[in-house]
Amino acid sequence: MTIRTCALLIGLLATLAAPDGQARDQHVLWTVEGQRNTIYLLGSIHVLRPGDGGLPLAAERAYDDAEQLVMEIDLDEAAADPSAMLATMQQAALLPDGKTLRGVLGADYESIHERAGESGLDLAMLDRFAPWFVATLLLQMELAKRGFAPELGIEARLASRAGDDGKPIQGLETAEQQFAVLGGLPLEEQKRFLLMTLDESTQLDAQVDELVGAWQAGDTDALARMLSDEFDDFPELYRPLTEDRNRAWVEQLDDLLDDRDDYLVVVGALHLVGRNSVVDLLRQRGHTVTQQ
Repeated sequence: MTIRTCALLIGLLATLAAPDGQARDQHVLWTVEGQRNTIYLLGSIHVLRPGDGGLPLAAERAYDDAEQLVMEIDLDEAAADPSAMLATMQQAALLPDGKTLRGVLGADYESIHERAGESGLDLAMLDRFAPWFVATLLLQMELAKRGFAPELGIEARLASRAGDDGKPIQGLETAEQQFAVLGGLPLEEQKRFLLMTLDESTQLDAQVDELVGAWQAGDTDALARMLSDEFDDFPELYRPLTEDRNRAWVEQLDDLLDDRDDYLVVVGALHLVGRNSVVDLLRQRGHTVTQQ
């Protein structure tokens, strides 16, 4: 499993967008036609650097056409009380009573402690927290070192614009549900996730570039191959992060297709490609889903 894919799936990946308004032959964007409305599905870029581009023209048009915006979580609600969001995440990240990070990591603790320290993270301060949380912090720190920030990402930009335009925003799931996905992983799998994060942090730039190239080109076959490779290597992580969530989201999208409003649905790009993706599951239900 590579850090690039895991980072994207947990909503932390830093990628580059094409310059604002750039035309392309195809995009990580699909349309689903209901009886009376259209749903646009946009593969998202969660965080960006200052100076990186924004949405391609096709996505800009989709935003303009949509009466409502749908994201993985409602960013407006999260931004309204960031301290409460942080407290929720920290509570979800606590290990069960009687468990410590040192105990979970066992013989690997000292080497992990040293390597995390090289990235600026002191494990001694996190002994009550689960390995998935430590891995997430490491990813955030490595991305921040490279200048990436969530407030510059596509979701944040769209949420801000929707607020200015008075467009309603809703979430497909809550922050608590997102944290529960990672918290529900067996501790041994969480440990593998942490070790992988440390092992591949030095390769982050190259891995992100590979993923970005596929995203910019709208190369969904390449994105699907990346996801398939990772799923084969680490099914215990990817099934709850992708397929289980995709199935829950498709149930909600089916309901939206009975509405009169058009919707722009923005989720991580790897949720929209490959077997049992949101796009695939909608097609299995008989919907016509067309890449733009």
